[in-house]
Formats: sequence, C-alpha cells, structure tokens
Amino acid sequence: MRELAELLNQLRDAGVIVNYALFGALAQMRYTEPVATVDADVLVGVPEPERLDALGEIYKFCAARGYRASGEGIQVGAWPVQFIPVFSALTREAMEKAATAEFEGLAMRVVRPEYLATIALSTGRAKDDQRILALLESGKVKRDAIAALAARHNLSAAWKRFEKRFLRD
Repeated sequence: MRELAELLNQLRDAGVIVNYALFGALAQMRYTEPVATVDADVLVGVPEPERLDALGEIYKFCAARGYRASGEGIQVGAWPVQFIPVFSALTREAMEKAATAEFEGLAMRVVRPEYLATIALSTGRAKDDQRILALLESGKVKRDAIAALAARHNLSAAWKRFEKRFLRD
C-alpha cells in the first residue's frame, strides 16, 4: 500500500492528475470487515477529462517509473491498480471530499463511507448491495446520510427500492 500511496501522491504533485481517492473494496476495508478483492480502484480527476485517452498521461508517468500495464490497470507492487476517471457529479464530489488516511506513514485519500455506499447504490449490482449493507452494519455510515446524498444526486428512487428490499423496519 505504501508504494501505491507514493505513486498517487507523485501523480498529483506532478500535475498528471488533479486529485485522487481510493474507492471500491480497498476503501471499504477502512470502514468494515475485510472483503475479498484482487485490485485497487482509484478515482482520478484528470486535467483534460474530455480527451479520448484521458488516462494516457497516467500510463506514461507510470511507465517512466517502471510500472507496467497489467490487464485493465497498472501493476503497483502487489496490486493491479485501476485508474477510473470521475464519471459523474457524485464521483467527483466523493473524490473532492475524500478523507485522508495514513498507510505506512504516508497520506492517502480514501472515499468516505457515505459516498462509497451511494456510489454502490448507483450501480445496482448485487455485490454493491452487500457493500451498502456492510457499511451500514459497521455503523460508519447512517441511513440518513445515504438518503441525503441519494437525494442530491437523483438516486432517491434507488434508495427507496434498496430500503424496501433490505431495510424493512
């Protein structure tokens, strides 16, 4: 994790990315019990998001430092890393409001639990329903926080369906 934190901070400091935040299963582990994952997902803000090769500069920067493409990402130490450009107002806000966590003495930005849950809500996959439930069960996020974010990002109907299906009082 230290190597990934170093790389992400270098990418930001060099201006290759505007900002970043770890999200997905690795971010969830900061707030819940460990979950199985094979990669690290990183939301990135890129200087020119409209470019067809929005991630091209990230790949060049990484290649110049000895990191190679691997599958859908870049191998950074033990982790294949998927760089995912922010793709909605919700993911942009999640990246901008990320918490700073310390990994082996280095700061790394991590999406907050209410944003992880709301991003999961937006996808509608079964594994993401489980992610929301785990975050709620951990006590790190409250239903009203998800409801408020869902309302701001036009996901109220999805939240109501989720509540009806999984959170019957």
